[in-house]
Amino acid sequence: MATIWKSTNQKSTNQNSTNQATNNTISGTTLSSWSRQQKLAMVAGFAILGLLLAVSACSKQSPKPALVGVSNPASNSATAAAATTPVTTPTAAASPASTKKTPKTKKRPANVTYSDTNSGVSFLYPRKSTLISGDKALPQFAGLGDASMNFVQPGGVAVATVELPSGSYPGTDFASAFFNVNVNRSVSEQECAHFAFVDSRNADGEPVDAEKVKIGSTDMEMTSNFSANAIKQAETQYYHSYENQACYEYVLGLGTEGFATEGGVEHVNRDEVFANLKKILATVKINPVEPEHVAEQAVNSTASGKE
Repeated sequence: MATIWKSTNQKSTNQNSTNQATNNTISGTTLSSWSRQQKLAMVAGFAILGLLLAVSACSKQSPKPALVGVSNPASNSATAAAATTPVTTPTAAASPASTKKTPKTKKRPANVTYSDTNSGVSFLYPRKSTLISGDKALPQFAGLGDASMNFVQPGGVAVATVELPSGSYPGTDFASAFFNVNVNRSVSEQECAHFAFVDSRNADGEPVDAEKVKIGSTDMEMTSNFSANAIKQAETQYYHSYENQACYEYVLGLGTEGFATEGGVEHVNRDEVFANLKKILATVKINPVEPEHVAEQAVNSTASGKE
């Protein structure tokens, strides 16, 4: 019996070994077969995945602006508004080529030109002054009456008078000042060098001879006169020149009033006043006169002499 048990045990053992080998062979074959399939599947999966990634990348890149435009309308609106709205920079505004300058208003000249065809006289005078011409051109001192002509013969005719503004020298005893032009065709060239009255303020009380002066380019004879009362004073300077067969007289006058020592009022600077009046005299020009104007002025001079 023991031998039979061993054979059976051996047979069983052999059978088990055979079955185990068979199982191992089948399992190895199966494992080997699945590995190849898995490799193929994995390769195919990676290939498909790579293709999908490529397609996805392309699809993300190409429609990106459209997607941004659709998904962000506010950004598009801002971009469109920025594109249509003109941008002004300080440089462009300051550029002289793009900026038109407003033309400046021209200032009026400080002096005005006066011209008279009958006498041929022309001169410049301050715009702020008052001009009087014709028969009413006889100058006057405030409170002292008219300033007399100083020809040695009658027949003088007033041409024009320029009066300075009354407030020209505030805080002083200044009352009036003027520049006056007269002409006399009844006076000869020799007589034009003399005056009806001359300065008599020398120490001896004798008349002072006329002084030869040059105003601009014109030689003239000059004298002065002074008159006053208790509260008013008048000082005049007379200049004569002979042109166009006539004697031209220029009168510079200054009037003062009051007592300069009272109320803080000062004496006006007489030299300054006459210097300003001489500026007008320096601009005088005598233009040629037509014969008909000479005849008309001679008639006026005769009528004035009869008066």
